[in-house]
Amino acid sequence: MTDTAPRELPLQELDEVIIRFAGDSGDGMQLTGDQFTSISAALGNDLATLPEFPAEIRAPQGTLAGVSAFQVRISDFAITTPGDAPTVLVAMNPAALKAQLHNVVQGGAIIINTDAFNERNLEKAGYESNPLDDGSLEGYRIYPVPMSQITRDAVAEHGVKPRDAERSKNFFALGLISWMYTRPVEPTMEFINTKFRGKELVIKANEAAFHAGYNFGETAELFESHYEIKPASLPSGEYTNVNGNTALAWGCVAAGQLARLPVFLGSYPITPASDILHDLSALKNFGVRTFQAEDEIAAAASAVGAAFGGALSFTTTSGPGVALKGESLGLAVSLELPLVVIDIQRGGPSTGLPTKPEQADLMMAMYGRHSESPMPIVAPKSPADCFDAAIEACRIALRYRTPVMLLSDGYLATSSEPWLLPDVDSLPDIGVDFHTGFNGTNEDGEGIFLPYLRDPETLARPWAIPGTPDLMHRIGGIEKEDGSGNISYDPENHQKMVNLRAAKIEAIDVPDVEVAGDVDATFCMLGWGSTWGAIDAAVERLQKNGKKVAHVHLTHLNPLPKNLGDVLSTFDKVICPEMNDGQLVNLVRAKYLLDVRPVNKMNGVPFTTAEIESAALQAMEAS
Repeated sequence: MTDTAPRELPLQELDEVIIRFAGDSGDGMQLTGDQFTSISAALGNDLATLPEFPAEIRAPQGTLAGVSAFQVRISDFAITTPGDAPTVLVAMNPAALKAQLHNVVQGGAIIINTDAFNERNLEKAGYESNPLDDGSLEGYRIYPVPMSQITRDAVAEHGVKPRDAERSKNFFALGLISWMYTRPVEPTMEFINTKFRGKELVIKANEAAFHAGYNFGETAELFESHYEIKPASLPSGEYTNVNGNTALAWGCVAAGQLARLPVFLGSYPITPASDILHDLSALKNFGVRTFQAEDEIAAAASAVGAAFGGALSFTTTSGPGVALKGESLGLAVSLELPLVVIDIQRGGPSTGLPTKPEQADLMMAMYGRHSESPMPIVAPKSPADCFDAAIEACRIALRYRTPVMLLSDGYLATSSEPWLLPDVDSLPDIGVDFHTGFNGTNEDGEGIFLPYLRDPETLARPWAIPGTPDLMHRIGGIEKEDGSGNISYDPENHQKMVNLRAAKIEAIDVPDVEVAGDVDATFCMLGWGSTWGAIDAAVERLQKNGKKVAHVHLTHLNPLPKNLGDVLSTFDKVICPEMNDGQLVNLVRAKYLLDVRPVNKMNGVPFTTAEIESAALQAMEAS
């Protein structure tokens, strides 16, 4: 039962909260989490998110395999991770409770949709008894709420059928959580009207469900208080909430503007990279052209063709797609054309874990092509950093005439954070001039075009687009003669071309690494890619506990920064957390002969701060 009027509850101020929404994959948990995140971003909180969802579009309802979850951490201070463990769990059914309970901190709050805890659902989730009655939830603050029934009652006046009403219960949950954490109502009303424009019955149902949840929090004699989290103290400027895939898409568009080139994306849909294709396809007004190919091979081949035609060319994929693109990428290496391959890494091998992150494509990025075919590798460290990484990959591709591999992963792709919009004038000019005239002479002293005559500084060959008068030249996969680009089977020429391609990559100018944390420490953590947030937070925790620790994080993985070996050799102990079986460790050991120790996991779940902190302490204490 509920009161007829709102009660005056104390408003408690918190510095942070970690909330996890969990339910069936059709319960709208991702949408609910996204909207709560957007409201919190608009209020000025710092935040980080962790979406988790099954690989199937419609996974088996009511089962552990079908649980979809969305974790969001909001705070009044700067953060870099979505948090180790939620303090609040919203469980829409028994499977969600069983799958997620182990994540919740002891004493945490669990808001439960009691209507879903019937015999059939309990059996599908593998419960032998009802956890609401058997005492297994002792140690948590339990808030039982009949969400389904209240939602059905709330939307009934709009003529919504009971079965259809169930689809709105996620907005009931959002309304309740919005009340608990003093989120405003108006942004969600605007979102509902925009999201479901033209579907008046759906709009009315979702609005009614949201208000029912919000009012339930105010009137039910269930909650001790509600909470407020002040805005975070962040650098001044204009912010937007962005996930990694969107930041990559925007970075590709920005790079096209900075290079003054049309942007082309040849792509085949694959989880978790497809959103980049979706986002870029909506940006044709910026000179973007997208091509959804029939397969990964065609996508890569189209990108090679677009690069030959003078476009800033991209192809996006995940690990299985990189394997299929290998021959085309080898062709791009041989042709020495600017091209960016964006690999959103996921668990493998083969189809593997399509919706779970991994960092296990590093060796494939290094060596996953026929023969000696080196490519530069760039890896962003956070969702917002994906924007800068895209521009950096393009800079390298254009300046050195080479395909570049950009390694993001499923964690960065779908998680989000506030992004301080950059000053456009601060972005680098990465423009390149096409070659338009002769650069050599023949035996008769006549001017000719030598397509493989190299720039003495970068070793890059000239980029002449088809149709340029007098600059016809042959391309293809067979080895080229140095200078002329003619087909050559000469052994010495092949050795020379292999050496030149390798020297060009090795000579790429990348910034020196910088040491974060305690520069005078004897212990260091080395990382790359999406481990940055957890490592950074672990360093902060260790420092608060009186430990001296340094952190070196790599954006450029090939070539490695020139000072990396010297920097790492100054530490007595170095560990390297990565979501693979020690791939960067093997590269660093081989190149610098340093005893870097691996810290590995491959369970499809990003590192928590506690895991890295524990590994660091063990390494420090080991003899």
